[in-house]
Amino acid sequence: MQRSVISGIEQRLSQISAVADGRYETSAELTAALQTLYQTLHDPDVVATDRYEIASAAPHLLNSLFAARIRLRDRIASWQSNGLLDRAAETALRDVLRLARYASDILGEIAAGNPRLVADEKTKRGFSGSAHNTLVNPAFYNGHNIPFRSGDVILVRGSAHNSAAIARIGDVDTQFSHTAIIYIDPQGQHWVVEALIEDGSVINSLAHVLDHGLGRAVLYRFKDAEIAAKAAQLAYERIEATKTGKAPHIPYDFTMRLKGRKTLFCAKLVSQAYADASGGAIDVPAFKTRLDQNKNREFFKSIGVKARETYAPGDIDIDPRFDLVAEWQDYRITPVLRRQDMIMTKFFEWMETRDYRFREDFFVSLIAVFGRLSSYLSDRAKNLLSGVIPKVPRNMTRNCVATIVMLHKSAEQLMPILANLEEDSVKATGLPLHPAELLKHLERLREESGGRIGYLQGKP
Repeated sequence: MQRSVISGIEQRLSQISAVADGRYETSAELTAALQTLYQTLHDPDVVATDRYEIASAAPHLLNSLFAARIRLRDRIASWQSNGLLDRAAETALRDVLRLARYASDILGEIAAGNPRLVADEKTKRGFSGSAHNTLVNPAFYNGHNIPFRSGDVILVRGSAHNSAAIARIGDVDTQFSHTAIIYIDPQGQHWVVEALIEDGSVINSLAHVLDHGLGRAVLYRFKDAEIAAKAAQLAYERIEATKTGKAPHIPYDFTMRLKGRKTLFCAKLVSQAYADASGGAIDVPAFKTRLDQNKNREFFKSIGVKARETYAPGDIDIDPRFDLVAEWQDYRITPVLRRQDMIMTKFFEWMETRDYRFREDFFVSLIAVFGRLSSYLSDRAKNLLSGVIPKVPRNMTRNCVATIVMLHKSAEQLMPILANLEEDSVKATGLPLHPAELLKHLERLREESGGRIGYLQGKP
């Protein structure tokens, strides 16, 4: 191997540690350092080198990058206490961590030989697979599987297009669409307490959740084990009471408002669990997502979002009170997630800057109407019809059903095109497409579309 080729990549990755180790007097200095780092990582040349050399070096580079990310994250508490993490610095930090995770995905895919899911093949069980699938914080690694702990928060991403949209709905993009809290009962059974769009607040086994079509999952652990255990127990008891009839069922909260206890969305459930366990002293997350209602007001209204500030699942990624214990991804599906993310990034950008809007037709209207009617059927009937009509809760509006359908159909029009472009890149160079390259392809497709991509329409 020519050391000079790989050393260029290592030098770029080392800049993450350099920023983490830097001394900053003002938030502006920290912001500038993080923004410069973001531009470095956003350059597609980060992994642009000889295919055989990068394949050989990928495992080492993957672990080096993960260590650098942990190092950067470990500085958050200090930056926060010194008053350096204003909104600009916080946003720049989120951007860096997101792009570093994409770089990690690409290295993992290369290390695994660019695998792909074949027809009818399932994703791996969360936190399973080869050593490259699961990256473990050295502070928690002991050579064995890491035991889960009551109060652990799991952050996940599914493979549906609406999952990508949820991850892109705030003022800063993330890579996660769902979060939940783990509870371990006195018998040692592992449970996940969560709030789902289709079912409201429920309790599922951890095994079921980890084997439910995940693309990525991250395990976070609150530093105070006693508070964490109490939060998990209170969350479990609260939702268990709704199953036994002692309390009414808690439906999903589409408004994304953090106040109120009659409805819950996934992150709100976790936040209230920690607030309840601490008598209101602990407010999770440390940094919240803003929802600018002046942008895409029509879209927000259609899906029922009313909050101006909320807890989005990815917010815990920069909460210094939680340790990042382990991170897992299925490298057969991370390219799909990356394409979905970039599509949603462009959809929201086009709606914000080019006045693109979703326009429904008779087909979508029909699905929306029947979807709403199906919400009054039994759960068994809903499951039978879910392949034809979306599984809709009773408090999901007709407009929300229509928007989700249009979002899915519009994204599906672009996914095969991007998949073919990526396969061409892998065959020619051995390298997947970088997010920046995907964004360029999407902008080109928009320019060639005549102002219409699926149900998303605007001026040519």
